[in-house]
Formats: sequence, structure tokens, C-alpha cells
Amino acid sequence: MDFVVPMLRAARSAAACLLSAALMVAAPLARAADLSQLMTDAHVPGVSMALIRNGKMPVPVQAGVRNVTTATPVDADTVFASASLSKPVFAYIVMQLVDAGFFSLDTPLASLAPDVVVDDPRAAVITARHVLSHTSGLPNWRGKNPLKASIEPGERFSYSGEGFTWLQKAVEAATGEQLEVLANRLVFRPLRMTRSSFVWQPVFDLNFADGHDGLGTPVSGKKGIVAQAAFSLQTTPADYARFMNAVLVGARLKPATARLWLTPQVRLRQRCYVCHAAELPEQDQRIAWGLGWGLEPDRGTFFHWGDNGRFKTFAIGSVKGRSALVIFTNGANGMAVIPDIVDRWMPGDRPVFRWLNYPRRVVAGR
Repeated sequence: MDFVVPMLRAARSAAACLLSAALMVAAPLARAADLSQLMTDAHVPGVSMALIRNGKMPVPVQAGVRNVTTATPVDADTVFASASLSKPVFAYIVMQLVDAGFFSLDTPLASLAPDVVVDDPRAAVITARHVLSHTSGLPNWRGKNPLKASIEPGERFSYSGEGFTWLQKAVEAATGEQLEVLANRLVFRPLRMTRSSFVWQPVFDLNFADGHDGLGTPVSGKKGIVAQAAFSLQTTPADYARFMNAVLVGARLKPATARLWLTPQVRLRQRCYVCHAAELPEQDQRIAWGLGWGLEPDRGTFFHWGDNGRFKTFAIGSVKGRSALVIFTNGANGMAVIPDIVDRWMPGDRPVFRWLNYPRRVVAGR
């Protein structure tokens, strides 16, 4: 691993130079030296952010490099894997389709896509509301096991990517359109998200971030050609901030629907996100889940995070404050720096980071 060291040194130098210029635009976020040191300590090669303040168009901020081997700088057009930040975008599609009358939030998915879960009486009652609030009782990912609900739907929160996969199939069956087509029609084109797609686009080859492991070593990833509602969105922070701005103002949704998807559906009472074990101790996490978004009810904020191993991402917003922050990183240790960035821009208690429970510092040499 010795060859990684000089690459990281070059990346650090590039990060510091780029960051000093970028933060002149967004000075309240953090001092250049602070963020550069955070990235260095955590072996996070690149960070790309976008800020919305008082409803104004997003301000992009970048630091570091797309790949430590090439030392090519991250810029505002660099495409990142958003990981689970895909889910709120899909939820936005679902809410628009509910408004349009294709189905209701309480329509059983089995009536739209009956072949996904078989021989499971619990699954027969699972609805879009259950999936979007992560109360379906389905596993996060089933592996090679048959898909079954291990918790009574609606009983409690347990994060489920499988639920989103089933809901995607139900949506495609109800509309007769594939997810990428729906996303372009209902989200990307209307919001002018020109660097976004649920499937890899050839144009992304010109400017994309590579993921890096915990030591800062680049790891080549797959360029997905199948749209996956739960995780496959490729985008930029600036594009995602345009989506966040639509959330802030309730764009393209009926007023009642815009309020509903940010209304708590379930309160989280266990410090876990996959919570199938009933014996886990219960304590109010000061977190709730709406219809596609996590919520900090006491803080008046909505959020989501993404983690596909080599990329860590985070988005948080406040409707009342008309503000939002989007952070993408291309390092496995991204969650070691994201809370500090959020704290500099949105200071105060953040229950979400206690609940997620990622390490806030990286041990040297790991």
C-alpha cells in the first residue's frame, strides 16, 4: 500500500488549493484548513457540496480530487454515486403519481405487482405508505433468501431497500413506464437536473468521481445500466440541490401532499436502521420517518443519507428556513467528515448523527 501515500499527498495539495478558492463563495461553511485537515485525516479524496440559503439557487463548493491516482480535481459537474439519496427522488415520483390518481398510498402492492412476494400473508397488506416510511417489515436486502416480511407491516421502523424495489415494480406496472422514463418526465427535465440519471450515461465518462476505500485507494465501480430506485441515482450536488429546492417549496405536488411526505409516519425508538430484532432496547431517538425522508421533528429538518461503501452522501433541509445542504464524498470514511461540515453550516444538536452512529474520527493507519 506504500504507493498510496504519494498519491494522497498530491490529493491533499490539490484539495487545499481548490478549497481555499471555493470557500470564498461559501465562507460560513468552514475554514479551508479545517476541511482540508478533516479530509486528510479521514482519507477522503473528494468532497462536493451545494448549499441553498433563504431559497436562493444552490451555491456549489468542491474540494479534493476525483481519483487520487490521476489527481483530477472535483468540479461542479463531477458526477457522484448518490447511493440511497436515490430513495427520496423515487419517493417524489411516487407522490406525484399518487396526486395523479395512478394509485393511493394505501393500495396493496400485491394488487399491482403480485409476483414479487408469494406465500406471505403479511406481505399481502404492504402498501406504498409502508415502503416509504420503512415500516413494511421486509429485510433491507434478502440475499438468496425468499422475500418475506419478518415484522407485521406498520409495527415499527426497519430500513428496507427491498421494499423500494417492490414499489418500483408496482409503479412501473401501474404506469406502463420504466423508472428512468418516469424520472426524466417527472423530475430531471422539470427541475433542470441535466447531470442526473438512474442509469449510467456515456456523457458521465468525461467527469465522474471514483470511489475510494478506507485507506484512500481508488476502487473501480460498476456503471449500472439498470435503474434501481433504492440506490442507482448518479448525480451532482448542484442537481440534487435543485431537487431539494423543489422539496422546500412543494413544487409539482398538491399542497396537502407536499405537507404529508414530510409528516412523521413512525417514530424511531431503537438505535438501529435495520431493526428486526424485537429485543433491542427502546429509547426515543428523536428521529421520525416521513414518506421517503428521515425527520428531526424537534429541529424542523428532513434528511437522508447514502452509503454504498465507497461513497458516503448526505442531504438535509429546513422548509421553515428555506435552506438545504447536500454533501457527496468519494471515500468510504465520508461520514467521518460529513457531521463536521453540517455542524459548521447548521450548528446545533443533530439527532440523526447519533442515530446513524458512524465513527466521527478515523484511526490512523486504518
